[in-house]
Amino acid sequence: MEIPLIEAARIVAGECVGDENFVVTGINSLDQASPSEVSFFSDRRYGESLKNTKAGALLVSKISDEFKGPQVVIPHVELAYAKIAAIFAIPPSRYPGISADAFISENCRLGEDVSIFPMVYVGEGSEINDGATLFPGVVIDARVKIGKRTILYPNVTVLRDCIIGNDVIVHGGTTIGSDGFGFVRNGSSSVKIPQTGIVQIDDHVEIGANNCIDRAAFGKTWIKQGVKTDNLVQIAHNVVIGEHSIIVALAGISGSSQLGRGVVIGGQVGVNDHTEIGDGAMVGPQSGVAKSIPAGEIVSGTPAISHRLRLKTMAMTTRLPQFSDRLRRLERKVRELEKRTDDG
Repeated sequence: MEIPLIEAARIVAGECVGDENFVVTGINSLDQASPSEVSFFSDRRYGESLKNTKAGALLVSKISDEFKGPQVVIPHVELAYAKIAAIFAIPPSRYPGISADAFISENCRLGEDVSIFPMVYVGEGSEINDGATLFPGVVIDARVKIGKRTILYPNVTVLRDCIIGNDVIVHGGTTIGSDGFGFVRNGSSSVKIPQTGIVQIDDHVEIGANNCIDRAAFGKTWIKQGVKTDNLVQIAHNVVIGEHSIIVALAGISGSSQLGRGVVIGGQVGVNDHTEIGDGAMVGPQSGVAKSIPAGEIVSGTPAISHRLRLKTMAMTTRLPQFSDRLRRLERKVRELEKRTDDG
């Protein structure tokens, strides 16, 4: 595929400076771009790569004198990159129709243009809506609803009664609707609490590979519209994730916690149960969230505190040896003064 640079500029609402008729055949990094590809530059740390790039055109936030070819000026370079990359991205493969080697229960409802690969299982009473794609190894349990144009990659499991919306992407190995971790102690043994709720995933959500999203003890575990999760994320029973939130790899959200709209959870974060994180809050990587966080707050560390306070604390920690030496000198001076006073 190829497009004129002026068309690429129109797609990203940018200003084309230089040869508008330059033909773009793809998009790539500064180091790897070929003379027929467009690249992007928004970080001064890559200035040396900019000088040596072979890219034929460039996406920039302001005109660069280091690059002699045509440039598309756009305020948000990363967003422009995403839009142009989407043009050249290869769409996921689709099986032509429903494979004879898939097991489809008789009372299922299948929409138009559904793609079901071999070795897929669809249980009783389930609905697979228009344009959905189910890759090999996908298991759809009883009474599950899969929305329009949703893609379930290999070995995804969606258990009984769960609901997945439209234009959802679930990457390989993820399990949706496994039992929440609910037990009550009876002496030295643990008695299982039945998990009778469901998982509901709204439209335009993307779930990374090998996520575990537990069904609710009652009611629903709810992943709201536009949420994006990275690989290896654990979401426990009755958790609510607000619209357009982001959860990075290896994070764990404990039961009945509620995340607001636009929350960002860094990698390897642990969130305590029954915790509320307000709209727009951000939690830095490897943090432990033990109590609720107000809207807009930025926290880090374990236990998580204000990120600015954490940075000050870390800076002070590196100076502790100096403070210790200074304290010992002051103690010696005090002892000397006390001795002089006693002698006087």
